[in-house]
Amino acid sequence: MVSGVQMQYYKVCKRKLWLFSKGIAMENEHERVMEGKILHERAYPRLEEREILVDGTFKLDVLDGEYIREIKISSKMSEADRFQMLYYLYELKKRGIEKKGLISYTKERKMEEVVLTPKDEQAIEKALKEIYAIVHQPSPPPLKKLPYCTKCAYYEFCFAIEGDD
Repeated sequence: MVSGVQMQYYKVCKRKLWLFSKGIAMENEHERVMEGKILHERAYPRLEEREILVDGTFKLDVLDGEYIREIKISSKMSEADRFQMLYYLYELKKRGIEKKGLISYTKERKMEEVVLTPKDEQAIEKALKEIYAIVHQPSPPPLKKLPYCTKCAYYEFCFAIEGDD
């Protein structure tokens, strides 16, 4: 089964997805990841249904009435954030639970509502097939330098051999 993090990494970087899926976890000591963990601990203190693990696979930040909520620091990766939320909505729908999504970008004090459409369901199903194909490759996808690589937890791993040109 695919996790929400894997779905997000699928949109961010296929190499990062492969590395993470192989247990190469570089996030634990990364500053931005630590900031996100602190944010999750402090967000929505009045709500009881937080950090809900569904079938041992994916974790919802918050369940709040008709919404599931995701808390993000900023909207810099909004496409990946939205896709992760769509995946959660898709998986819940498969389990007979219909919800909407709400992504809260705390630094920007803005929210984005996400509603799963049939077209989104097809995109998620296609992504799931591609994720399974990527994680079963014997080696990681080739390095692709992206604008946000320098802020990635895997930066040193990816660029140690290839160089940074």
